[in-house]
Amino acid sequence: MSEKVGVRELSPIDVYMLLPKTNCKKCGLENCMAFATKLVNREIALELCTPLLEKQYQRAYQKLWEMLKPPVKEVTVGTDDSALKIGGKLVMYRHELAYLNPTAIAIDVTDEMPEEEVLARVKKTEGFSYVYIGKELKLNMIAVRSTSNDPEKFKATVKKVAENTKLPLILCSFHPEVIEAGLMVVPKARPLIYAATKDNWKDMAELALMYNCPLAVFAPNDLKLLRSLTKTLVEYGVQDLVLDAGTFPNEGLTDTISNLTMIRRAACKRGDELLGFPIMGVPLTAWLERADVAEVNMWNEAYIAAMLINRYADVLIIHSAEGWVLLPTTILRQNIYTDPRKPVAVEPGMKVFGQPDENSPVMMTTNFALTYYTVASDIESAGLNCFLMVVDTEGLAVDSSVAGRKLTAEKIAETIKQVKAEEKVKHRKLIIPGKAARLSGEIQELSGWEVLVGPRDSSEIPKFLQEKWQ
Repeated sequence: MSEKVGVRELSPIDVYMLLPKTNCKKCGLENCMAFATKLVNREIALELCTPLLEKQYQRAYQKLWEMLKPPVKEVTVGTDDSALKIGGKLVMYRHELAYLNPTAIAIDVTDEMPEEEVLARVKKTEGFSYVYIGKELKLNMIAVRSTSNDPEKFKATVKKVAENTKLPLILCSFHPEVIEAGLMVVPKARPLIYAATKDNWKDMAELALMYNCPLAVFAPNDLKLLRSLTKTLVEYGVQDLVLDAGTFPNEGLTDTISNLTMIRRAACKRGDELLGFPIMGVPLTAWLERADVAEVNMWNEAYIAAMLINRYADVLIIHSAEGWVLLPTTILRQNIYTDPRKPVAVEPGMKVFGQPDENSPVMMTTNFALTYYTVASDIESAGLNCFLMVVDTEGLAVDSSVAGRKLTAEKIAETIKQVKAEEKVKHRKLIIPGKAARLSGEIQELSGWEVLVGPRDSSEIPKFLQEKWQ
């Protein structure tokens, strides 16, 4: 396996030496060193350095591209507005930098399901939506599985699914003739083909090249075979691959997690380009042995999905469409794929709830997303008409920002002026969180507003207003 400089070892100086070093500011930054620093931190695109695109810098551009390309290749499934990117990971561990392209979640249908069930599952997949800390959580793909091994049945099911969704597709069968029947229905949709094995790889490779589709490679619990197949397919001309080393429920979970970890370690730590592709996990295998109660299979599938998201899976195929399975899975995904370098924050300013008037209360909170959306949810649930002033604390919660001097009386007084609170209400009363009580006197002195110390928990806001607001 080839060795390669890891992302963490790459320094701004390495990048700077290959830049034009003219400090032309065409990238929007003050100098080339600032651009190099942002490139290393993956905060800016290489193409923004327009001089690099000139012929004289062609070799430098190619070297930079090689240095900065992710160890895990980014693969696109689907086309146009529905295109979905998977992979593209820069680091093995989230705290090293950040994970890109959240794990894609596909819900399956089969070609032996009744048509109404297929359409219902497609509709349910498209309709899944939950707002969590200001982000809408969605599902991403439909996996059409051939359980009949009948090309005509598969073709009809793919056609029906394609007519009723714009989500990218995964076409699943180990029989090339079945996959080809499905591809004939969606020749330009660029679905993910699942899967090439040691027995069918050549036929699957031909289909991937003919229809310009990414191809999954399946070698259950055999990383040596998986790498060999990948090498063969790359040399054959298939460049967009997805790796599946098998998902084994129950006693096989140890092997499953171990295989995924070794694949990602080989790519990110050893620079093995033959294993530097997105990884597929199939929690659906939890249904291979049917329990007496379906909820047991659902539970097994949910925890397998959670483990695979934690351990490097870039795309999952799931059977359970129940909310209690999907909600914790999508929330976990959202939490893992936030940038650890940046606090999750909302825009500061004056937020309006209900239909407040000049006598309505003015409350205050910080712009830490979890704090804000918790307060906002409690206000909306109580049906309150009020103003909520959100102070920029660089994404810190109330107690942390008070302790770290990110939330000060001066900043609150300044925010009152910035949002023109005095034009919105005729009173001069500000309700602050209980955890910021020690700032009350200084806020009054600097702003001229009377400060009421509110509850420490936003769930108590309705009761507080009922008793204290007049």
